Amino acid sequence: MLFYRDRLGLPELGRFEKHAGYDGVFLDLPGTGAHLEFTTGGRHAAPEPHPETLLVLYLGDWDTVRAAAKRLGAPIEPANPYWADHGLTFTDPDGFPVVLAARAWSGD
Repeated sequence: MLFYRDRLGLPELGRFEKHAGYDGVFLDLPGTGAHLEFTTGGRHAAPEPHPETLLVLYLGDWDTVRAAAKRLGAPIEPANPYWADHGLTFTDPDGFPVVLAARAWSGD
């Protein structure tokens, strides 16, 4: 969660602890009316990272992507070549790829 809040800069909206064995945090996706929720706990093991199991954040343009990238370190080569043309890919602390897409989501 610190990667997304402190390094990527997504504002924390709230959190909960020990709710039926789970802890969680809500992060704002500014300008979207949406948020991300990260939870931990329960009986299930954490998933294993995979090159095609990724989170894509549509940041709107290359200037915004480059500004965020300065806080994240070196990008990685994405498994899907589409993302090499349309964004930068990073690895979060759990090993999952995170794509910062240099376009706005249009639904097309």
